[in-house]
Amino acid sequence: MLAGLSALAQPPVQVTYVIICVEMARCVQCGRQLPALSFGKKLCQWCVQHEAAQRGEGSPIQRVEPAPWLRSQSSSMAVTQAIFGINVAVFVAMTLAGVSMLDNPSGQDLVRWGANFGPLTVSGQWWRLLTCVFIHGGLLHIGFNMWCLWSLGRLAESVYGHWTFAAVYLITGLAASLASLIWNPAILSVGASGAIFGIAGALIASFYLGEFSLPRAALAGTLRSVVVFVGYNLFFGAVIARTDNAAHVGGLLMGLLLGALIAKAAPAHDDLLRRIAVLLVGALLVVGGVKWLQHSRAYLLHAQNGVGLLDRGKTGEGIAELQKSVGLRPDFTAAHGALARAYIAKHDFENAAAEMKRVIALNPRSEDAYYRLGLIYLEQKLPSKAQGTFVQLLRVNPNSADGHAGLAAALSDQHRDPEALEEYKRVAALDSGYQSVYYNMGVTEVRLKLYDDAIASLLKQRQTADDAESENLLADVYEAKGMKSEAEGARQKAQQFQASH
Repeated sequence: MLAGLSALAQPPVQVTYVIICVEMARCVQCGRQLPALSFGKKLCQWCVQHEAAQRGEGSPIQRVEPAPWLRSQSSSMAVTQAIFGINVAVFVAMTLAGVSMLDNPSGQDLVRWGANFGPLTVSGQWWRLLTCVFIHGGLLHIGFNMWCLWSLGRLAESVYGHWTFAAVYLITGLAASLASLIWNPAILSVGASGAIFGIAGALIASFYLGEFSLPRAALAGTLRSVVVFVGYNLFFGAVIARTDNAAHVGGLLMGLLLGALIAKAAPAHDDLLRRIAVLLVGALLVVGGVKWLQHSRAYLLHAQNGVGLLDRGKTGEGIAELQKSVGLRPDFTAAHGALARAYIAKHDFENAAAEMKRVIALNPRSEDAYYRLGLIYLEQKLPSKAQGTFVQLLRVNPNSADGHAGLAAALSDQHRDPEALEEYKRVAALDSGYQSVYYNMGVTEVRLKLYDDAIASLLKQRQTADDAESENLLADVYEAKGMKSEAEGARQKAQQFQASH
């Protein structure tokens, strides 16, 4: 870093001079940099040795460069064809199975076939990191990806050889899926483009850093084409909302790393141990990313999966996922709240209350937590505890309609009807449309034998949200008042509600 800052501080002329010297000291055959103070048309040491070897002669010059790559060691592209075939076969199978592949397939169909989806992947279905690389979301999607795969795959396979190319493709595909999961844990991701960006990145690094038997000028056009391909697609990936650019970047970065390591450490095709070591580095980075994700983001994904299971009625499985979430992140209030609601659905009020208490301990100003804990106490027939909880809620927010309604219910359960009635009146003053507030006022007024007030309250209930229960209670009050025709009309209304529902 200091050297870079020093260079920037020098006068422009000196910087230009250095660049000119570097440009002059290059091999006329391959374009490699020559030692300093080299003038005239000269060959580098490797080219001298290489030309001698081509003539069948020995060279007195000790080779100092790694073994060069032959760009076209094999014309076979068997691995590229195999990967291409797998993608097409999966696409055809999905189409035959009834998945709408001419248009955008549904998320459920893609998940069923192995799409990468954070809540499921992190919950233990890690195989989705790989299967999603062979699944596509429509005809246009697979068509573009397979065109790119055919062009770049053929080139990469000729550079790296069959098994190395296959390993680079799979590792970069896994890295792309992992990057997508880290960046967008809640979205669904499919497609081979992350792995395709991976082999593009590997080619860029290898062409830039590697030693080839061809002159470097001959590789410049190919390198430029791959760079343009990457830049163009990253730009449009950022513009088009549905494109998973995180996967593209993840695959590209892993490809750049593997390509650079292969070019510098294991360029020879027969250097098996070094090649394996380089590929193991990439594989270990993917495994490390998975471990990091499990510790840093898994709690969120388990919670999302748990909530989804609860929404589908799978309460037991949802609770298990939410327990994993709070186990990984004990201070995650949303998961504790969701657990409490799940326990309420199972009528396990003791555990539900414990979870809501944890939410309050983590966030003492959570109005929703106080309200739900108060309702749990009411379900447990503990009105005095419910009263204390609703009082705490009203300390946080004195104008909470929920708090006053809950306190009214707790007081009513303790047969403290005058106090309950005052609380219901406060609810109506804060929110006249609060659910059943006038009905509850009417019930309390009936207990207090305030029949005229009860009639007025129940008529207001009729104006806001009428129902059979309110009409039957109104009929009872009318009868208590000796208003038989009004009582009969209310009874008929109640019967109409019951018939319609």
